Amino acid sequence: QVQLVESGGGLVQPGGSLRLSCAASGRFVSVNRMGWYRQTPGKQRELVAAITGDGSTNYADSVKGRFTISRDNAKNTVYLQMNDMKPEDTAVYYCNCNARITLVAHDDYWGQGTQVTVSS
Repeated sequence: QVQLVESGGGLVQPGGSLRLSCAASGRFVSVNRMGWYRQTPGKQRELVAAITGDGSTNYADSVKGRFTISRDNAKNTVYLQMNDMKPEDTAVYYCNCNARITLVAHDDYWGQGTQVTVSS
């Protein structure tokens, strides 16, 4: 019912910047919380940043001050601006959202993931 399409991953040098985008489409009443997670081989997926419908945000300690999450509610799109990137930011980044699919039901959805590599 909800599809998440991510874009913006790639290769960047240490200290560089990337911007990820994720657009939600499909049949839903509204999109509530949206967020970005990341995962490296052999490790659990971890929260990077999340934002609620009214704009409240939270970040992993490792990215505070470097990453900024934002959203465009009219476009059902969430962004992750990543600055001063470090090799340890290398991971597959996944978009996540909680969407209200009927007036009484909501569910979580995931994007397909986009590779981010920080290397010189």
